[in-house]
Amino acid sequence: MTAPRGVGRILTDIRPLRESVDYRRLWVGHTVSQLGQQMATVTVAYQVFVITDSSFAVGVVGIVALVPLIVLGLYGGALVDHFDRRTVALVTAVGLWVCTAVLLAQALVGLESVVLLYAVVAVQSGLFAVNSPARSAIIPRLIPAHLLPAANALSMAAYNLGFTVGPLVGGVVIAWLGVAATYAIDLVTFTAAVYALVRLPPIPPLEAPRGVPGFRSVVEGMAWLRRAPNLRMTFVLDLCAMVLAQPRALFPALALTVYAGGPSALGLLQAAPAIGSLVAFMLSGWVGRVHRHGVAIVVAVVAYGVAVALAGASAIGAPGLMWLVVTMLAFSGSADMVSAAYRSTMLQQAAPDALRGRLQGLFTVVVAGGPRLGEFLAGSLAEITTIGVAMLCGGVACVVGTLVAVALQRGFLTYDARDPSP
Repeated sequence: MTAPRGVGRILTDIRPLRESVDYRRLWVGHTVSQLGQQMATVTVAYQVFVITDSSFAVGVVGIVALVPLIVLGLYGGALVDHFDRRTVALVTAVGLWVCTAVLLAQALVGLESVVLLYAVVAVQSGLFAVNSPARSAIIPRLIPAHLLPAANALSMAAYNLGFTVGPLVGGVVIAWLGVAATYAIDLVTFTAAVYALVRLPPIPPLEAPRGVPGFRSVVEGMAWLRRAPNLRMTFVLDLCAMVLAQPRALFPALALTVYAGGPSALGLLQAAPAIGSLVAFMLSGWVGRVHRHGVAIVVAVVAYGVAVALAGASAIGAPGLMWLVVTMLAFSGSADMVSAAYRSTMLQQAAPDALRGRLQGLFTVVVAGGPRLGEFLAGSLAEITTIGVAMLCGGVACVVGTLVAVALQRGFLTYDARDPSP
């Protein structure tokens, strides 16, 4: 295959969209639904803070989502390996759609119940923990193997676009039309994701599964990961970043108190990391030419921690310069995108097909669960110190944790994509 030249070394490869109608429909549905979902995420955080006037309460949103995410994330991978992947994805997608309908209903009647918001978030988290591995496991069945890297890049673009545009539009819509309007938009856009799954053909397991999915299936995946030090380190380093230095729960208070802004300011803060991530993605042609993925991940995670720490220092020392915090948060998003690209590639290279669903479930638990726990820790620390101090301490802890982990597992730095070893 001829290597891309010029802008082809930088811009996104869209061949998967041309090769497979099913994949194109799935990607478009996911892209559209991501916009609405991120609008709803901002709205839930905004509602909780307005009702309680507490960053701690916003951080609790992450905790109530964490337990179902862990439990069903682990078990959901086993379901994906045992049942038709389209069916698993479709059933959970319909459940997510119903959750959005509940959020819309509570906003329309003006309940202002934090308990209800927590409950809906918990159910959404559990359904997502099963839906995400199912959708990820579907993609290799829709397109040729040589196009998988391009397909994964497109998926990241969709995710980052949602995180960029969704919070910005969400903040504007909240200020203009109120919280109910954002939930209504999410309900409509998520219909596109459900429709894409409805149109897919059946996607049963390639090999007939043995017995029924249970605890033993989950243990098999975890046991294999224990024997894979390089892949295990990718999980550990992601937890260093997302648990120790996840500032998202602080954004409502940062926007409404430190910068005396409103929903639009909140939307900008929420979107800043994704803006940086999207910019990094658009300029990521060099990523495929780096083979020392372990070193690249370590550098990216350290850069992420430094950016979050500098954002906290900016909030403390320059509270009148919101653009400075936004810039630092954008840098953190760029670093996180690079780390995520290499971590996903390592998992795809080293994980056996028979364990793909379960390992993807574990990946979902770490990638989605880590930030939830991080939100709780950041909100708790901000409650006893200040918002800026919480961000500064989190960034420093991320850097220190990363360096300690690497010191204990130095072999990770020798990982070479040309000779991948789990």
